This record gives sequence, structure tokens and C-alpha cells, in this order.
Amino acid sequence: MSIQPAMETYRVQDYLQWEGDWELIYGQPVAIAPSPNFDHQQLSAAVFRQLDESLDDCPLCQALFEIDVEFAEDTVVRPDVLVICYQPEGERLTRAPDLIFEVISPKTARRDEVVKFELYRMEGVAHYVLVYPEAKKAKVWHLFEGEYRKVADFHDETHRFELSKCAFDFDFSRLWKRKGGGQA
Repeated sequence: MSIQPAMETYRVQDYLQWEGDWELIYGQPVAIAPSPNFDHQQLSAAVFRQLDESLDDCPLCQALFEIDVEFAEDTVVRPDVLVICYQPEGERLTRAPDLIFEVISPKTARRDEVVKFELYRMEGVAHYVLVYPEAKKAKVWHLFEGEYRKVADFHDETHRFELSKCAFDFDFSRLWKRKGGGQA
């Protein structure tokens, strides 16, 4: 008879006491890699800046970056950039964003492409974008009938995002314009 070791799980109350940068996914602590490097930050800033500008005419939606999203008592993640189309009920986000951008780095690729992909799908995040700095490419996914369907890969094209309370065009070519906007 083999005995499986007990798997310790944690909740948001535990998470709020931890020092350092962590995510909590289905009760399991996941250390966030050291602070993103310069190119990663520059690319995240370019995404945020364009989203923020695009939402100037939509008072119901707002772009945010590096903020915790508490999906459940045992799950808290910190996407690179996101858009919410609701007013938070307190200090923390506890509902799914309409749109999430994750900038892929070698250290986070599996988590962003597999674990968070499935988590965001199950939580009802309508649009998920994976940005690949080295390839200067973004993969856009849209939630349809509970499943993510790939919209397309974008390099220099513009895509129209239809959110729950507004719509806007996002020009992917603007992400790669700055010098060095290439590696994370």
C-alpha cells in the first residue's frame, strides 16, 4: 500500500500574509519570477499605454497592470496587463477581467500558455492575449461558448476587441516600435 504525501494547500488569507511576490493557483503557492527585465517592462508598458488611450472614450472600462485578481478563495494571479469593465467592490479585483495580456518569458511560458490559459478560460476571461517579444508576435484568443478559440497571430495588424461594455482597435505594430522591444 503506497501512501501519498499530504499536499498542503493555502487560501487567500494565507496569501495576504506572505512576503515577496507570489501567485496562488488552486491552493498552491507559485513564486513569481524576479522582477521583469527591462524589455518585458517596456513591452508591458506599451500594451498598457495603448489600452489606456483606447479606453479614453469608454468610461465603463479601464486598463490596469500588475494587479492581483482574486478568482477564488484559493486562487490569486497577477496578470501583466488587464482591462476590467466594472467598478471593483473594494480594494481587490474579485471578478474576471474582460481582457488579459501576458508577456511571455522563458521562465513563465508554461504557466501562461497552459495553467493560466485554462484558469482564465474557466473563470470567463473573454479575451486572452499571449505576447511573444522575441518573435514580435501576439496570439489572440476569444472565449466562445466556454472554450477559447484562436482569433489569429498578430505582428503588424490591428485587431478590434469587443468587450462587454465597449470596443476598440488595438494596433499590434505599435508594440515593436521601440528599440529593444524584442526580448523578455
